[in-house]
Amino acid sequence: MTTTVRLPLRVEQALATYCVEAKRTKSEVIVELLEQRFMGTQTGRTPYELAQEAGFIGCVGGNSAGKPPGGGTKERVTAAIRKKHSR
Repeated sequence: MTTTVRLPLRVEQALATYCVEAKRTKSEVIVELLEQRFMGTQTGRTPYELAQEAGFIGCVGGNSAGKPPGGGTKERVTAAIRKKHSR
């Protein structure tokens, strides 16, 4: 069955970008999302888990102590001030 849907430009652009990155057609993506919505085949993942998978939550690479290479912000600022005002 053919159905026509008008999408806001931002949604259409996001869909197109996703389809290129995922190497999937718009139809495949739309059908999958509609099936999830209406057939109850939700992923079961929480918004937190989805954000973590997408890379929005988590640690940016650092050393084993959990600090970025070269010390933390406080240490870098202190070193920069000392360097600027040293005699």
